[in-house]
Amino acid sequence: MAMPFREACPENVAGLVPTDNSAPHKEDLSCKIKEQKVVVDELSNLKKNRKVYRQQQNSNIFFLADRTEMLSESKNILDELRKEYQEIENSEKNKIKK
Repeated sequence: MAMPFREACPENVAGLVPTDNSAPHKEDLSCKIKEQKVVVDELSNLKKNRKVYRQQQNSNIFFLADRTEMLSESKNILDELRKEYQEIENSEKNKIKK
């Protein structure tokens, strides 16, 4: 099985922990948003009879998952990431105005 191509996203972007310096966090969020968009697109374009597996956290074990549940969950994660990104942008705009 081929490994997915990772463009400009660093490997250490696992957590969404806010930092004092919002620029690196904003870049990390942007990267995670791009990744999540790909996940949503891939799940959306799967045929109905295809199987989807979810990886157990901190493990190499995969479990069979429901495609529609995974799609819904992925969309929710994408929405949360976008909301957090928008909050950072709004706070930056407010700092500039002051």
